[in-house]
Amino acid sequence: MVSHAPEAWLLSGFGDEIDDDPAVQVAVLQALGARHIEVRSAWGTNVVELSDDQLRDLARLLADKKMKVSAIASPVGKVNVSLPVEHEVRRLRRAIHAAMVLDAKYIRVFSFYYPAATSPESVREDVIARMAALAAVAEEAGMILLHENEKDIFGDVPDRVLDIMESVNSPALKVAWDAANFVQVGVKPFDEAYAKLRPYLEYLQVKDAVFADGHVVPAGEGDGDLLRTVESLKADGYVGFASLEPHLAAAYELGGFSGPAAFGVAARAFAKVTTEAGVQTS
Repeated sequence: MVSHAPEAWLLSGFGDEIDDDPAVQVAVLQALGARHIEVRSAWGTNVVELSDDQLRDLARLLADKKMKVSAIASPVGKVNVSLPVEHEVRRLRRAIHAAMVLDAKYIRVFSFYYPAATSPESVREDVIARMAALAAVAEEAGMILLHENEKDIFGDVPDRVLDIMESVNSPALKVAWDAANFVQVGVKPFDEAYAKLRPYLEYLQVKDAVFADGHVVPAGEGDGDLLRTVESLKADGYVGFASLEPHLAAAYELGGFSGPAAFGVAARAFAKVTTEAGVQTS
């Protein structure tokens, strides 16, 4: 009888958390054992604003280094819900173009900010309509949108993320799991979100945080239940991407930064979690 080793999860990471220069991004990720990169920006320019020449240059660099793209980390949906849907459809089409040039099938998106004095229930219909429009564009292009549970957007807590998934009901819209973001809105990720969202969970975003002040910490050192989540994903048969987004030096509206050294700290912390859970990464 032939025994087969368990298939490894695919390690990736947000390159611009390392450096603005994609060559440096790739070098650090490869030194940490990753063969994939998540592209949010290159040369200090967001992926949806890169010119066609820049996209081609980036594609050539990645091909030369034998590095593949796990996802396009777009800012689509990180705007106020009052903007017309066409505004984000245009940006999504640009993200889709980038994904095609860089040979990626996943595009990260968000479910819209709304005024602090406004209840999430009052903007629900507008959010669902916009998410459905984005999913339709992605489905037509053969792409999969990954909704991230960012704080202060409509889909920041498990019930509203589930509402988006069930209401849009598209094969082109799935969940990118971010434990730290759940912690930062007072949610216990594993206890309060995992069972609800597991049917839609397509991509693991690796970040941890503490309840006390929302401070971001390396994986396994906070309240994000990373070990239990990884163990359960393994038991469920998950085989997909685990993308490092450490945010260990700075965080801001459109992203964060760690630098090469802190990014290495984050990667080693996650390696400790996966080793304990019996998960291999490559």
